[in-house]
Order: sequence, then structure tokens, then C-alpha cells
Amino acid sequence: MTESEFPPVHIVGGGLAGAEAAWQIATRGTAVVLHEMRPQRMTEAHRSDALAELVCSNSFRSDDAQSNAVGLLHAEMRRLGSLILRSADASQVPAGGALAVDRDGFASAVTTALSTHPKITIVRGEVTELPPQAWGSVIIATGPLTSAPLARAITALTGEEALAFFDAIAPIVHRSSIDLSQAWFQSRYDKAGPGGSGADYINCPLTREQYQSFVAALLEADIHPAKDFDSPTQADTPYFDGCLPIEVMARRGPETLRHGPMKPVGLTNPHSPTVKPYAILQLRQDNRLGTLYNMVGFQTRLRHGEQSRIFRSIPGLEKAEFARLGGLHRNTFLNAPRLLDGQLRLRQRQHLRFAGQITGCEGYVESAAIGLIAGLFAAYEARNREIKAPPATTALGALLGHITGGHLETPTPGTRSFQPMNVNFGLFPPLESDVLRAADGKRLRGNARAIARKHALSARALRDLELWLSDCETLPWLCPDMISRN
Repeated sequence: MTESEFPPVHIVGGGLAGAEAAWQIATRGTAVVLHEMRPQRMTEAHRSDALAELVCSNSFRSDDAQSNAVGLLHAEMRRLGSLILRSADASQVPAGGALAVDRDGFASAVTTALSTHPKITIVRGEVTELPPQAWGSVIIATGPLTSAPLARAITALTGEEALAFFDAIAPIVHRSSIDLSQAWFQSRYDKAGPGGSGADYINCPLTREQYQSFVAALLEADIHPAKDFDSPTQADTPYFDGCLPIEVMARRGPETLRHGPMKPVGLTNPHSPTVKPYAILQLRQDNRLGTLYNMVGFQTRLRHGEQSRIFRSIPGLEKAEFARLGGLHRNTFLNAPRLLDGQLRLRQRQHLRFAGQITGCEGYVESAAIGLIAGLFAAYEARNREIKAPPATTALGALLGHITGGHLETPTPGTRSFQPMNVNFGLFPPLESDVLRAADGKRLRGNARAIARKHALSARALRDLELWLSDCETLPWLCPDMISRN
């Protein structure tokens, strides 16, 4: 079969997962038709027609590949030629130990790379039904904002009720409106990350009285009605614990916020160094120019007027000007372990694959990672070749394992068997032997032992990834020189 006779792979959805899948397939020589409904049909959260637009935070979280699972995932994806990580690295802004990006620059880089690739065709318009068999190989990567008609079609086919939770968006503040006579620049424990200086966050301190007043205001504030998001009541809205609205956290107890996003640790107020703040709000740079900062962990569904009033009660934000206020959008995911096989194909229709957050992963990086894996599977299948899944000891393999079978078969009463998950070391197979001693023979205890265990898990993952990549006879398109030639 000649190069032109290989049928294209269709991808539905131009978010992080769809963009990454398209790149992985196209750079391995197979044509891609990428379907994106924006701008013909917008979503509740997007504001542009750019591919891979970030609708919530601008952070890809920790870039520490030794002791953080998401940092390890970064490293593995870079090794596999990830477009998302390449674009993030090119668009990074200072963020302590995290990899954060200028969101517009990032989306522009991804859009340009895909729209100029000779093997990628971008088709604008909504796909309202399950793609037909005639399309051949298809990846559905419509993400948490899957349109209602397509969601209904998936539900009609699978017979499964769609599981849904709600994802919240944090406000963004103009840097020039923050009062630095009260706030200050510092990263927790002065940690410098990619492109950072150790002073990459703006910190706003609160006294005990200010914090208590702030929490009280949250508890009394008006909230957008749950009916906007198809949930019967506010109480039963099934939020993801990793992205809880601040008012939901406040209802869990008066001290919840100061043990979460407002924890006052690792920071010293230079305006009053002898007085320890009772709580601290951090703001993280949101664009390359440094003119916008987002309120870290302040996802919310408060009405906009309430947000302006309450957030301006925080010292340093009294005159805050908001580039964007917080919001909330629905996030839908499949019962993936039951519906998908080990290569992310729908068991009932093998020509359909799913990728990204709709499979039940959570987070930008995780979504792109599953898009990368789905793209690899589809690229090899298009050439009538086979590729094994990444080893379960790698971050990629551990995340894939969670989606395709890492849930509890018999959950405890009152729990669900499968829930969205960020990558974490708890998804990895345990080490064959625990790390008990340091290189000098000293016995490790407590936090030092935990850190050594993470380092060992990361070292094993990168080593096993290289073994998986090493056989270039059976995996020719995984060779770095093949990727660079395309």
C-alpha cells in the first residue's frame, strides 16, 4: 500500500487530547482530519476558536520529574515528541516549581503547528452523531464540554448513563490593580521552577479576623443556580475534589480553606516579617507579559457581583480589576473500564477510540497524555501494525491502567467504582523493595524516605520507558529521528 492509500484518521475535538493525538499520528506519516466545532458552535467556557485553548488554570502543575508524578509525565511526554509539552515549554511564564504558560501564546503555538502540518486537515463544524463506520479509524476527544447531541448519541449506544461532575474556573486579576504595599512576591519556600526566580507568586495576607469575615461572606453569598448545569440541587452537584469551588470548601468547615489553597506556610511577609499571616491568597502569573494573575485555587460559582465584592475584601485586592471572573462548567466522562478496551477502543464499535478527559482522566497534562497514547495506538493501527501499551511502571502506563481497569470492581457502599483521577504515584505498581537507606547507608525515615521512594519510582519509570522505546525494528515510528524527519 502506497503512502497515499493509507486512510486518514478522524479526530473529533480540538482540545489538548485531540491536538496531541493529531500530532502523534501526523508525525508518523498518516493523514488526519481534525474536527472542531468552534467557532460555529461555542461552549460555555471557551472564548476563541484556537485549538487547545485553556479554559481554567494556566498551569501544567509541577515540572519536577524526580518527585512529582505529573512532572514525570511531562518528562515522558517530552521523550515521545509531545506537541503540547513542546508548546508549553515555548510559552512558559514564571511559576515557582510549576510549568505555567501564557495561555494565548500556548494555544497559538498549538494551532499554528497543526494548521500548517501537511498531513492535517482541520474541519470546522459540530459532529452531532457517532462517526459512521465509513470514516474508518476515529478518536473522540471532545472533552468535558462534549456537546449535548453527541453525548446523547454516546449514551444511546452504550446504554450507560453519562457520569458527570462540575469543574470550576478561577478569576484572573490585572497585575497593575494589586496593591503591593500589602502583597508581595514569593514562591512557597522560595522554590524556583522553570523560568522562575523563587518569587513567582503574589501573596495577599489575611489576619484571623479578616479570614473569618471572608469565610462568613462566602457562606452567605449568592450562587449561580444549579439548574444552569442540569443538577437537581446545589447539594448533590458532583464536583471533582481536585477542583472544588471555594464556597464548597468553606462549607466543609471554617478552617478548610486555610489548610487548602490559603495555607500560610513557606512564606514570610516582608512588610511585617515578625507577624505570621493567618491565611494567604496566592496569585500566579497568567500571561507572558505578566499583566494578568489568576487566583490560585479560587474556582467558584458565585455570582459575578458577589465575587467582586468578596474578593476585594482581601488585603491587596481592594481595588482589584478582574480580566475574568470565575465560573463553572459541566464535565462529562465515560465509565471507561467497562466501555473501553486496553487500547481505548469502544468495545461495541472497535473503530471508535476515546481520548482525553472524557475517558476519566483529570487535568490538562493527563488529558494530553491520553491523547498521545490514543494517537500512537491509532497511528500503528492505520499501518496494520501493533504496539503494546506503555509499561504500567511509567506515568503514561499507570494513567492508562487507571482508565482501562484501575478502578474498584466492588466499591464500598456509597462510593462509585470509577472516578476521574489526576496522575499520582498511587497509580504505579509498588517498588520490588522499599527504599530504606540513603546512598551513604544512613537509614531513611519519615519524609526523607517518602521522597526517596518517589525518586525510585521515577527512575524506574524513565528506565522502563527507554526499554519500551528501544526496539526500533518493531517500533520504527517511535524513533526520535523518524519524528524529527516528519
